Amino acid sequence: MPSLGLPELIIILVIALVVFGPKKLPDIGRALGNSIKEFKKATKEITKDIDGDAQ
Repeated sequence: MPSLGLPELIIILVIALVVFGPKKLPDIGRALGNSIKEFKKATKEITKDIDGDAQ
């Protein structure tokens, strides 16, 4: 699976800017960051539970 390079990221950012507008973009970025943080926290807890049960 190919990774995203700089040109692809710029295109995605421009499309997001056009769709959501410059005032909504920081809120969307903040919400996305919080979602990623919660997802990582949940996966870490699940991994810890699985490792704890295996012992």
